[in-house]
Amino acid sequence: MDLATPPVTSPSAYSPSKETVRNAHISGRAAYDRLVAEAEADHEAYWARLAREFITWKTPFTKVLDERNAPFFKWFEDGTLNASYNCLDRNIERGLGQKTALIFEADDGAVTHVTYEELLERVCRTANALRSLGVQKGDRVVIYMSMSVDGVVAMQACARIGAIHSVVFGGFSSQALRDRIADTGAVVVLTADQQVRGGKHLPLKAVVDDALALGGCESVRNVLVTRRTGGAVPFTAPRDLWMADLLAVQPTTCEPEWVSAEHPLFLLYTSGSTGKPKGVQHSTGGYLLHAALTCKWTFDLKPEDVFWCTADIGWVTGHTYIAYGPLALGATEVVFEGVPTYPDAGRFWKMIQDHLVTVFYTAPTAIRSLIKAAESTPTAHPRNYDLSSLRILGSVGEPINPAAWEWYHQHIGGGRCPIVDTFWQTETGGHMITPLPGAHDLVPGSCSLPFPGIAADVVDEAGNPVPWGQGGILVVKKPWPAMIRNVWGDPERYKSSYYPQDFQGRYYLAGDGAIRDAVTGNFTITGRIDDVLNVSGHRMGTMEIESALVSCTRLVAEAAVVGRPDDTTGEAICAFVVLKGTLPAGPDAAAIAGELRSWIAREIGPIAKPKDIRFAENLPKTRSGKIMRRLLRSVAKGETSTQDTSTLENPAILEQLGQAY
Repeated sequence: MDLATPPVTSPSAYSPSKETVRNAHISGRAAYDRLVAEAEADHEAYWARLAREFITWKTPFTKVLDERNAPFFKWFEDGTLNASYNCLDRNIERGLGQKTALIFEADDGAVTHVTYEELLERVCRTANALRSLGVQKGDRVVIYMSMSVDGVVAMQACARIGAIHSVVFGGFSSQALRDRIADTGAVVVLTADQQVRGGKHLPLKAVVDDALALGGCESVRNVLVTRRTGGAVPFTAPRDLWMADLLAVQPTTCEPEWVSAEHPLFLLYTSGSTGKPKGVQHSTGGYLLHAALTCKWTFDLKPEDVFWCTADIGWVTGHTYIAYGPLALGATEVVFEGVPTYPDAGRFWKMIQDHLVTVFYTAPTAIRSLIKAAESTPTAHPRNYDLSSLRILGSVGEPINPAAWEWYHQHIGGGRCPIVDTFWQTETGGHMITPLPGAHDLVPGSCSLPFPGIAADVVDEAGNPVPWGQGGILVVKKPWPAMIRNVWGDPERYKSSYYPQDFQGRYYLAGDGAIRDAVTGNFTITGRIDDVLNVSGHRMGTMEIESALVSCTRLVAEAAVVGRPDDTTGEAICAFVVLKGTLPAGPDAAAIAGELRSWIAREIGPIAKPKDIRFAENLPKTRSGKIMRRLLRSVAKGETSTQDTSTLENPAILEQLGQAY
């Protein structure tokens, strides 16, 4: 990417209403500035104050930040707590036992309300079930489930007994699931017979069976299966157990396992620039603090709010802003099993209307697809629904383009709801750069300013700050409590990925480029600076997709993958493939492209299927054998290349790459 080229953004700015400012937790720009100044004056004291305010500790911490083994930072290490206690028991002790915690809407529209007392009982039964199978503190448990109350319960149950959960998105393939089970050394897999999405019954238990059959998962002792559809699934005795049978004999109370603040709460795998996904390891104390804090300040969450984050629990957004953050504040939230276009593209708007949602948090990809649906299907337009309950809107997963921002603001927010365009990552645990609705003017396309206590900056390749208005590399200059603690089983990869020697190991490298407005200092994210694609807010390494393509040894000799801008998904996957046979064309090429997409879906998951596949006899390489990826990006975008191709070993290859299938 060209770090010096500023993005095109809308010049419009929107100030929060006087009512929004007056009622906000962070009321006015001066209140934001005071928090920033407090953090800059004494970074440790600032975070210690908040940790005591937002978390109930079994053993209060006396140490705040331990930097002796940087970049393996430790926060509040000698304090003990339990995440499940902080999300459930504590709220019941505050008199919120009968308050609705979860409003679950199933794919078919059936609605279930779960109170905090009911949720705690379900969590305790599940925690006891895991303990009855010998699951102990520090053991890893893989959760392969759809969006459901059961999924949230499973995560909280693991936290209650100190087991480390690793949730795998229900759309991932058996190979991807197998790789994550093997890397974690999981002792139990929690799943369901099937999942329901868009009116379709899709396999879960069958995928687990296929994953375990691939080998390397000998650590798994049991597979616990929840009945969702009642669909027939094969059972392997004594490994496989029905969850309902196990829960029926469990007590309804379960003493929490009190763990160090640095005890791992979960592992979540994210793609990097190599073929192997990284197991991002998060702590308990620091992560939970940031989850609760950002929920309260970024979303200005109040006790009477109905909060809805549309993410899946298979992604970090579903961890922080479904399973932990809202519950830590005693909030009421919506959990949705289905998809935004079923039974029609008005589903989101109807749910906001029906459940009186006040805070709505979704992805730009969803917004852009629903804009198209509203334009093509008048009955799906949000004007047909009463959205007056909304007061805060949020965007997550990728930068939202100004046109989509304006539509979201006008048609969903009625021109009155602030939009918090949040920048953060799996590795950061929670929001890093975001507007606070009662404190900041909003500029479409910009994620505004750093969350108080986050020392974000834009630097050049040598780590030196660049002037406002000039593009550069996004870094965080100080550790923060919710930060990634390690890459599971690979500390060297942790250091090289996030604290590279290019910056003398001083700064956290986000992997994104950014630019600050020359006047306001507002941040705008300009895109990835590494070989990672952001498709619909889901990060996928190009190497991972290339490796999957090349593993189709019957067809593929070589492959290269790049991204290109896409109006709906933000970024689209483009694959350049050299086949072992002759160069195909027309229907033959289209058929092979379809076969390769199906292969990728099996190896990684449907989300990784390339939108474009182009064939050539060779890939464009320099005479030293290096693939010219910058040139491939130009081809993918349909640009007329003005790049120097004099170093290409085979310039004629470019003509073969013109047709996409």
